[in-house]
Amino acid sequence: MRTEAATLPGSPERPNEDWVATALPASGTGGVVVVLDGVTPPAGEDGCVHGVPWFTTRLGGALTELSASRPDLTLPEILSLAIRRTADTHRGTCDLSHVRTPQATVALARWDATTVEHLVLSDAALLLQAPGGAVRAVLDDRLGRVPVEILRSREATDRLRNQEGGFFTAAADPAVADLAVVGTTPRSEVRALAALSDGATRWTDLFGQGDWADLFDVLTEEGPSGLLGRVRALETARTRAGGILRGKLHDDATAVLAFL
Repeated sequence: MRTEAATLPGSPERPNEDWVATALPASGTGGVVVVLDGVTPPAGEDGCVHGVPWFTTRLGGALTELSASRPDLTLPEILSLAIRRTADTHRGTCDLSHVRTPQATVALARWDATTVEHLVLSDAALLLQAPGGAVRAVLDDRLGRVPVEILRSREATDRLRNQEGGFFTAAADPAVADLAVVGTTPRSEVRALAALSDGATRWTDLFGQGDWADLFDVLTEEGPSGLLGRVRALETARTRAGGILRGKLHDDATAVLAFL
């Protein structure tokens, strides 16, 4: 396995709420990739004394350790256990029932000698490249189906957060793991894969610079740091031209590329 990763904060004045990790199991026959994108709440409005970076670090660490050490568990079982483990560390000090309790989107992949497993929750993305070069995107499009006018309202968005008919993130309820987009692919059909937070997928889904295969080409030729640099340049150029960006000017952005 060969991997390359890069992450950038949306602002130098705020901590990066993304998390990225790769792991090589002791067997040496597979690997794990984890990308989380923490959901930024309004200041002081999440019922938690710890904050989102604390949450993504602990959830990401649990996901990485469990994915590498527990091949007997499916990825949804691993996500469920990681959420429960993380919740247990702060349920005595924080209001985990708060609608904006620290939460994150998830892109998780694990492979061994025969199979590649994947799991995506909310607007993170996984890209699987076949030996012939074709790229398949694994996406959870439920957030994308929410009308933009609803997302402009904090209260309206909260009514759909982790609710049927809305969208789901990894927060404090382990049951959400069963709602993730999951699947398996024969390892012989995957040459490489990429995991990205939505700050990195802007190159395709916000700026329309190319499709997923084009984005994968950028990752291969310029590396994850090259892709993130392109996104930052596009964000700055759009703003200088008077354009309007969805959400933040610069979002936390993370990309990892793994050659199997």
